[in-house]
Amino acid sequence: MNHTTAAAQLQQVARLWPDLTDALGTPTTGPGFGLGLRGYLATLDQHDAEQAEYDRWQAAALRALERSPDQLGTRPIPISLRVHDTMRTVEAALLETCDQIAAASQRAPMPPAPASWPTKDRIRRNRLAAADARDPQRWHLTGVRPGVIWTALWLSARADGARWPGRPLDEGQQHHVARVAAEALRRIEATLDLAEQRRELTSAHPCQCGGTIEVYGGAGAQPVARCKRCGAIWHEGGVVAA
Repeated sequence: MNHTTAAAQLQQVARLWPDLTDALGTPTTGPGFGLGLRGYLATLDQHDAEQAEYDRWQAAALRALERSPDQLGTRPIPISLRVHDTMRTVEAALLETCDQIAAASQRAPMPPAPASWPTKDRIRRNRLAAADARDPQRWHLTGVRPGVIWTALWLSARADGARWPGRPLDEGQQHHVARVAAEALRRIEATLDLAEQRRELTSAHPCQCGGTIEVYGGAGAQPVARCKRCGAIWHEGGVVAA
């Protein structure tokens, strides 16, 4: 993967982040194809140990979020913990990568002029030092952390070789940014059900003929299930071919 691809992926992360934020407050519930491919697979694959553990964790967390109905005040809105988990993971990965790059490659701000300098030279130097410290491309390792959109765009600029108060990324840093960018976008697209997916169901969900059922869809396509033995096909309305 080249640096141009990584930069574009990070820009897509920034574009999709508002959609992920909107999805945080609208958890999906109920069975069936209407959940999209990811939700449908999660519903069918009830015997998968990882999903079962996630469901238990989600139920416990949602119970903790809820307040007793006889209490006064506004009850908190339940959130999608799957979306929340994706947001936390992506944010942590992006921030850590930016911190690592800044710690390794960003130069220190220009120091102010010594008091012994002539007044005119000291004023000019201090003006340049203040501007250097305020450079919008300077990454700050302390203080308030920037939002994910800004973080993704900052990292995209570094991958694209844009000017900043630091050295260009070396080959190792470029590879690391490329891996982080690809994984962040993959997680977001999977959570929003934007990525095309294909998966065979476990043996707990065979076709009536005993064949293995394959489910595919996503990326805007309607989820479809197909038996690999007899060829029966299902979609949200039921069996559509046999």
